[in-house]
Amino acid sequence: MDTSDSTTTGTQPSSAHAPEAPPRRGWRRWAMDTRPLRIPAYRRLWTSTIVTAVGSQLTAVAVPKQIYDITGSSAWVGYASLAGLVPMVLFALWGGAVADTVDRRKLLLVTNTGIAVTSVLFWLQAVTSLDSVPVLMVLLALQQAFFGLNAPARTASIARLVPADQLPAANALGSTVTQTGLVAGPLLAGALIPVIGLPELYLIDALALCVTVWAVARLPALPPLGGAGSRRAGVREIAEGFRYIAGRKVLLLSFLADVIAMVCGMPRALFPQLAAETYASYGEGPALGLLYAAIPVGAVLGGLLSGTFSRARRHGWMVIGAVVAWGAAVVGCGLSGSLWWAVAFLAAAGVADMVSMVFRGAILLSAATDEMRGRMQGVFTVVVAGGPRLADVLHGTAGSVLGPRAAVAGGGLLVVVLMLGLAATVPALRRYRV
Repeated sequence: MDTSDSTTTGTQPSSAHAPEAPPRRGWRRWAMDTRPLRIPAYRRLWTSTIVTAVGSQLTAVAVPKQIYDITGSSAWVGYASLAGLVPMVLFALWGGAVADTVDRRKLLLVTNTGIAVTSVLFWLQAVTSLDSVPVLMVLLALQQAFFGLNAPARTASIARLVPADQLPAANALGSTVTQTGLVAGPLLAGALIPVIGLPELYLIDALALCVTVWAVARLPALPPLGGAGSRRAGVREIAEGFRYIAGRKVLLLSFLADVIAMVCGMPRALFPQLAAETYASYGEGPALGLLYAAIPVGAVLGGLLSGTFSRARRHGWMVIGAVVAWGAAVVGCGLSGSLWWAVAFLAAAGVADMVSMVFRGAILLSAATDEMRGRMQGVFTVVVAGGPRLADVLHGTAGSVLGPRAAVAGGGLLVVVLMLGLAATVPALRRYRV
């Protein structure tokens, strides 16, 4: 193992990990900052993220498709989503506590192996034509439980692999890959299902996950710092994490910013109604596809143009500005009578969401101590996964009462008002800088 790997077990890695690059000029200063990829350990973690981002979306499409094929009911598809959400939330909270007490590399190895084995079981039930919805829901719950254990350790490890000044760049690299997977994965699944079938789709995901396990196995050891390994990971440790958040305003505000943006301003539940009513003249199917793709496409674009992120020091203001920009773009989407304008505004919202993700992630990794990072990322995983699902309920209800365009615009306006109010009344986020 090279020397750049062997020094990654401290609170922050040595600057020797990545030599200083000369200042970038012209268009290069806008392009994505790829310095973290010069660090072998981070590059391996990032490589495993690429595989997971696309492969997980293959299964995310295949499971609801198989359940609908068996039952002919969208309600059962919704029940399956809930079956996956509950264990993911519970195990993300517990997984964050576990990540603070064990070698994070070993935890990643165990959980990635568990996810791969679950994909093999998905393949087995499909290739044997078991056609059992309960079995599918149990496997989905198991998969999401492993994901809940995996995600906090994966993200918390980044701060041990890259220097502090490269955290925004590292987060931009990871978030861009994730958003690319949200676009490419479903498109690839849609193209492959008619050609190779569902069983082979599960098998591709399982085989791809072997690459993830291999990449994680080559990471350096990431044991707890400061004797944290002597602690247990129980309810008291999870509660300690929440007390830690409550006692540090900047961490609490970073979570609240995401809750405001996602719960009040994520309009995806209204996309089918918008496609069927407002933009029906463009073709319901194409309109629906464009609406769903617009935000992740914008996020990918934001990631590719994230070169200036590494130079930003006022991380709090970046989060505030990004959330306000997200809300304003959602308002623009709601006011748009043209599909193309709506898609453009949603893409702009995706760019703002990428900026928000990058700097909220950087705040969580830099403002929290290493012995608390796992628990912070566990809560972060719950907020990121749960916020949009709450938004689906709120926006769906509002859309049925007010109409889809009014509900979208109203939600975006609420985001702007609440975020500006929060920034004005609680200065901790405004003042945070690195």
